[in-house]
Amino acid sequence: MNARTAQAGAAQDADEERKVNVQDSTSSASRNQQRSNVTASTGGVDSSADEQSSTVRSSGSQYEIAVLYHPDLEMDLDKAETKIKKIFTDNGGKVVSADNWGKRKLAYAIAKQEHAVYVIYTVEMPGEGVQKVENTLNITDEVIRFLIVKPDLKAIAKAEAARAEKAKKAAERGDKEVAEVEETTDEEAV
Repeated sequence: MNARTAQAGAAQDADEERKVNVQDSTSSASRNQQRSNVTASTGGVDSSADEQSSTVRSSGSQYEIAVLYHPDLEMDLDKAETKIKKIFTDNGGKVVSADNWGKRKLAYAIAKQEHAVYVIYTVEMPGEGVQKVENTLNITDEVIRFLIVKPDLKAIAKAEAARAEKAKKAAERGDKEVAEVEETTDEEAV
């Protein structure tokens, strides 16, 4: 049993030595030295990380905001839309586009209403303004429901590129078919 105890003690000593080595290699002094060897500029821009993060924060992100208005506002929607757009602009946003889908039936009753007027806004707004807009829309009487999402712009661009590629291929096939029809017509004429 003494041999087993000695082996277990040796294994524990080895584990402790490894832990100490790991802690030494990841100590703050060695990390700071590693950081000092890395250049601060990223992408050819000479600026500090604080300046870069403030630039990112100050630029507005694009959001899609779906607003369901009370159905009684269908005839006088301009006043309610002006109020909602003012909420966006007061919180640092800029309305890029507004798409009115009109009055539609809801999947389930919301606030005892079976219908709502759907309007989809595309808004450029800083991230800090989103929470303020949510809080304001929650207490706005004209709004039954709303949804704020940040669209995946890369996926949208990829889908548009694929759609353009498909249209280009379809146009090429259409041209070939037209060319083949013209050739057969010319051969029949001879």
